[in-house]
Amino acid sequence: MIDFTGQVVVVTGAGRGLGRLYALELARRGAAVVVNDIGATMHGEGHDTTVADTVVDEIRAHGGQAVASHESVGSPEGGQAIIDTALTRFGRVDVVISNAGIFTSIPFESLTAERWRQMLEVHLDGAFYLSRPAYAAMMRQGYGRFVFVSSSAGNFGQPMEAHYGAAKTGLVGLSNVIAIEGAAHGILSNTVLPTGFSRMVTETVGDEKFLAESGFLRAIRPELVVPLVTFLASRECTVTHHNYSACAGRYARVFTALADGWLADTANEPTAEDIERRFGTVSATEPFIVPDSIVDEVLQVCDRRGISAMPDNAAVTFPKGPGR
Repeated sequence: MIDFTGQVVVVTGAGRGLGRLYALELARRGAAVVVNDIGATMHGEGHDTTVADTVVDEIRAHGGQAVASHESVGSPEGGQAIIDTALTRFGRVDVVISNAGIFTSIPFESLTAERWRQMLEVHLDGAFYLSRPAYAAMMRQGYGRFVFVSSSAGNFGQPMEAHYGAAKTGLVGLSNVIAIEGAAHGILSNTVLPTGFSRMVTETVGDEKFLAESGFLRAIRPELVVPLVTFLASRECTVTHHNYSACAGRYARVFTALADGWLADTANEPTAEDIERRFGTVSATEPFIVPDSIVDEVLQVCDRRGISAMPDNAAVTFPKGPGR
């Protein structure tokens, strides 16, 4: 059994939906859990402290350890306060599951700057405000796990979700760099793209009766996402810098790959017309590599050119983490 005894886990957005399920499962496996939720509506309105408190009561009723946090991730002070709760009450922070979020569907032509900023402030800014103090604590103890909850809405695209998709895919970039820099300190970071029945699903599709009758709701029951998040949060997980999808009981890696493309002749300056003629090769998806950092892209091209991008005695800039 994957055991979290002695570990401290912070779960944001843990009062309802998937976040609640993550908190309950990790507590069941022995973790002390900081249940963070301001109790807002799906659109980010209002506050209700009982949302987090109820989950804490549920964990304690089953013999687990938990404390509520009602701070918003939407400010540096809020993110610091959430991590301070873990440090003050339990003495450390081993895992951060950055799950807090809001959701609205807006056609791109109607998307205002205010709505855009609101979405980024909660999802992307909030993840930074939370992970920065957590990272510092993890560095001191030489161990940590980050699981950022991203979304297929951005990685693959979803109508009327430009603001949500951009914010969620921004988490992939944040996680990638934390993974690279954290490797030397025992800190791993990955993302999950979950599909699980929640308020967001009914908002997107609308016809809940149809969803129930079609069997879709049972297929994407949120409990099916929990095993993947639990594993990525555990000591048993040794991969970092990865993204994973959990959809209807199918678990799979999602990756950004770099194809070979067309390598222009160095004897002549390439033109737009050259690109046009070779656009099939430029757009081909195979063969490909999955870079561990920007360095991999540069080194691959330099190798094909027969040139060196750095002196022979140069140190490796980006250390690889375990399992890479």
